[in-house]
Amino acid sequence: MSIEQVETLVVGAGQAGVAMSEHLSNCGVPHLILERHRIAERWRSERWDSLVANGPAWHDRFPGMEFADFDAEAFAPKERVADYFVDYAAKIDAPIRCGVEVSEVRRNVGRPGFHVETSEGVIEANSVVAATGPFQKPLIPALVPDDSGIMQIHSNAYRNPEQLPEGAVLVVGAGSSGAQIADELLRSGKSVYLSIGPHDLPPRRYRGRDFVWWLGVLGKWDVPALEPGTEHVTIAVSGAHGGHTVDFRRLAGEGLTLVGRTESCKDGVMRFATDLAENIAKGNANTLSVLDEADAYIVRNGLDFVEEPEARKVGADPQCVADPILELNLAEAGITSIIWATGFALDYSWLKVDAFDEKGKPKHQRGVSAEPGIYFLGLPWQSRRGSSFIWGVWHDARYVADQISIQCQYRAYRPPA
Repeated sequence: MSIEQVETLVVGAGQAGVAMSEHLSNCGVPHLILERHRIAERWRSERWDSLVANGPAWHDRFPGMEFADFDAEAFAPKERVADYFVDYAAKIDAPIRCGVEVSEVRRNVGRPGFHVETSEGVIEANSVVAATGPFQKPLIPALVPDDSGIMQIHSNAYRNPEQLPEGAVLVVGAGSSGAQIADELLRSGKSVYLSIGPHDLPPRRYRGRDFVWWLGVLGKWDVPALEPGTEHVTIAVSGAHGGHTVDFRRLAGEGLTLVGRTESCKDGVMRFATDLAENIAKGNANTLSVLDEADAYIVRNGLDFVEEPEARKVGADPQCVADPILELNLAEAGITSIIWATGFALDYSWLKVDAFDEKGKPKHQRGVSAEPGIYFLGLPWQSRRGSSFIWGVWHDARYVADQISIQCQYRAYRPPA
């Protein structure tokens, strides 16, 4: 049986894989993309029903195509986002092969390139791009026993309130996913507890501009590296219901019970850290710092933006923050389900190459791996803060494609006779 030969193999046809294809084509690099499901499948089957993009349509897209017949200031539903990538792939004629899973990649011995095992046979490639994105392996802390009688799911398995049993819900994690899911459950009439850790809390809009615009002009999307101590700080932002600033105090006023960071569970009793008030205060301080920088930008550039003093008003701490719950008997509280909005781990178990550190994290420089010929795309903070966002991955792909093209030119060189 013949072995298929390709110059560059891209694994994954989500936003990273589609962006990679465009830039490889622009560089004249022959390539093939393998996707085990459908294009942008995670947007369809690993998100809740009501999810919309966290940024407006004018921003959360690739430069080469707008969302057709859609308000540029609106937030696209998840299916519309998935369709966008399908349409974009068709526009650039991306060579995507769906329904093919890559099970193993190994370096060839004694000759260039890589041996790739797939569900449809063997492929050999001179270079391989892992474009599987940052949301690979859901993380659920081993705190509550599986036999506790409580339904436990990760946020990627949550679909809608009707999916959950009768009773109260504990949502663990207050980034964008946790905050939006908790809000939806509260609106559905559920009794909801939300466990909050450290978080940034940007304003949805300020003085006529969306926060994505402010982070852009203030240079925050292009911050090249995490500041020490911020590795696990999430962003709480929402495009739901037309887009609004996440306000945990407001949610508490509407009946949601806030608790601190989840620490442990023993004999059916969940224990929370004493950091709730601190986390809420730091989130609001982050909001105000963005407003301060925005105001300074307006003055510096002589812009005539309408003032918005209401944006600086911070309400009083609700009772659940002033006198926080530190221990919660799950049964007595009527909690029958827990949603873990606790993030994801990377899973490159299929990539059998020397490209990872002792913790299994990719060793790379802007996506160029420590293993020659292996590249990564879609990693959080791959080159900047915006790397794992739709527009950010497009710019990272351009750099990676350029590096692959350079290596192709070196390999193609033949000295004169």
